[in-house]
Parts: sequence; structure tokens; C-alpha cells
Amino acid sequence: MTVIDPDTQAGWVPEAEDDSEEEMPLSLRLSIADTLTLGNATCGFMAVYFTTTGILIPHLTGDEAGMARNSAATAVILMLCAAVFDLFDGLVARKLRSSPMGAELDNLSDLISFGLAPAYFVLVYGMVARDAHERVAAVGAIVVLLAVVLRLARFSCVTVKDGTFQGMPSPFGALTVVSIVLLELPFYATLMAIVGTAWLMVSRVEYPKPRGRLAVAMLSWIVLSIGLLAAWAFDAPGGQLLLQTGCALQLVLGAVIPLFATARRVNNFRDNRREARAAQLP
Repeated sequence: MTVIDPDTQAGWVPEAEDDSEEEMPLSLRLSIADTLTLGNATCGFMAVYFTTTGILIPHLTGDEAGMARNSAATAVILMLCAAVFDLFDGLVARKLRSSPMGAELDNLSDLISFGLAPAYFVLVYGMVARDAHERVAAVGAIVVLLAVVLRLARFSCVTVKDGTFQGMPSPFGALTVVSIVLLELPFYATLMAIVGTAWLMVSRVEYPKPRGRLAVAMLSWIVLSIGLLAAWAFDAPGGQLLLQTGCALQLVLGAVIPLFATARRVNNFRDNRREARAAQLP
């Protein structure tokens, strides 16, 4: 039925469809930051691949032939590369722009690179290490994976003050977990340290966000760690000692930062109480 305007006596004609509707929706367009985020996910997946093909399968078939060290180093280097992508996608998103699905892509990629990859690394460690117990290691791997899942879910729905994370960031936690494994400590000491790291990831301890000088320091530490892993993989003189030193320093950083954060909270609490008491005095 045609609708007639009584003033103009003209037939009402539906408006032409906007040509822009035929274009790709904005929510499906990838930005530069999103591309870096996908690089993060790719590195995490390849870390799982090298852990499987270079460590687990040679162990099961009895044909290690020196591949385990190179593959372990490659897997950890890929996790470090994922951390670099994770660092730069945030910086690029702040400088340029990110698509509406940027946050979701970031969480999913982090789950692969800093949840699945290190948890799988722990699981395989429990299968190939001489003094390890496979089922107990599987429990530790599940704890790491669930800690990252919970942390990423909380990050999506909890607002914290600017410049800080609540709980150990998942990239830092993943690197700490693999550092614990590479230190080759006794099995139960390794497992306790891994569980402690998982607890820090879901804790309320504040960690600073890598911005400015801290981002440069983090990038420098990642590059240094890649160099240490390469020296260890190619059996360079002192490579084993250098790797253990780097892993130990990673653990020290993971333990010291919460101590400083706790001490700062205590000092702030004391200062607030003193100010409150001073305000009550006549």
C-alpha cells in the first residue's frame, strides 16, 4: 500500500539502502595492534608445537639425540617473543587505535601463550624429568592454566587504579614458571614454586604496568633472556651457568616485587592512620 502525504500528495518511497552496509563491519577489521596480538597467539601455539615435537615425542620414542635442549630453548624463546608482541600491541593500540575486538583478541592470545604453553611445558616436564611424577606435574599444570584463566577473566571485569595490575601479569607469570622448570630444582621444590607463582597471578598484589622506562627495561630483559637461552641451546662455554643465573634472577624479581608492593601498602596504611589521628587532635 502506498502512503500519501496529504500536504504534498506524493507517494512515500523507501530510502535507498546505504552502500556502506555492504562494507566489512568495523568490528571485523583488524588494526595493526590486532595483528601484533595474533603474532602473540602464533608464538604461543608454536611453543606448544616445539615442546611436543622436540621434547615429548623424542622422549617417548627414545630418540632424543640432543634435540631436547634446543627444542626447550626454542619453546621458551617463542614465549618470550609472545611477550614482546603482547608488550607492543598495547603500546601501538594506545598510539594508534585498536578494533572493537582488540581486548577479546588480547585475552584469547594471552590464554594460549601464557596459559596453555607454560602449563603444557610443566606437563611435559613431569613426563620427561627423571625425578618427576607425571600425575602430580599434571596437577601443577592445571593450576597454572586455571590461574591464567581466572586472572584474564578478572582483568576483563575488574577496574584497578591506572598504572597497575592486580596480581602478577600473565606474561611475567609464564616466564617465571618456565624459569622454575629450567632451574632443574628437586621435583617437589619445583612444584611448590610453580604453585606459588600461580597464586601470585590470582592474588591482589599490585604490579606496575610496563610503560616508559619500565617497558624499555622489560624489553631489554627479554632480549637478554633470549641470548641466554641461545647460549644454553648451542652449549656455549658457561651457557648452563648463565641460563641458571637468568632463571634465578627471574624468580627473585617475581618474589621481590610483591614484597615491595606489600611494604608500600603497609607504609601507606600507617601514613593514613597518622593523618587521621593528627586531624582528630584539637
